[in-house]
Amino acid sequence: MGNIMIVIDLEMSGIDPERHSILSIGAVDFSNPGNQFYMECRLRANAGYMREALAVNGFKLRHIKDKSKPSLKSMLLEFIKWSEAIDEKTIGGHNVQFDIMFLKHSFKLYHIKYSVGSRCVDTHALTYAHCARRGFPIPLKYGRSNITSEFVARYCGLPEEPSPHNGLNGAQIEAEELSRLMHGKGLLPEYKKFKVPEYLKK
Repeated sequence: MGNIMIVIDLEMSGIDPERHSILSIGAVDFSNPGNQFYMECRLRANAGYMREALAVNGFKLRHIKDKSKPSLKSMLLEFIKWSEAIDEKTIGGHNVQFDIMFLKHSFKLYHIKYSVGSRCVDTHALTYAHCARRGFPIPLKYGRSNITSEFVARYCGLPEEPSPHNGLNGAQIEAEELSRLMHGKGLLPEYKKFKVPEYLKK
């Protein structure tokens, strides 16, 4: 396909990387979409949680405090092992700087040498640019772009993510959206029944 990246979606216990914890990582190898990663971990030591965040990702307290689940450090190391065979590790996703911020903090916390970088491919930016090129109204809130994940899905002719959802659901639909926005065609068989809008093919 020519565009190589790792599309990721993380689920967290809250919105502050210093106070909250990654709970799961979902990832899709964009150039080889059958190559996917999903893993959950327990809440890291001394981290808190927000009930609103758990309502979105569907984790219950018993899930995030389950000591039989691997630690965050173990999950990060497994993710690195999975990603080693992928030549280019540019990160893609929706509002993906948020996920990158959590990854960077977590790697630093455990002294893990893995460069995430700050360059990324974001469905928000691509959708914004596509809307602007077509003259399609960009949704605003408080005077700023309000291109949500739900808006991106609809724009790409896809259903919204299930609620609650997990990291792999998110990574899969974001990989599909990126393919439709960049190439005007689908990527994953799960979404084949949803037609690519004509305006994305031009």
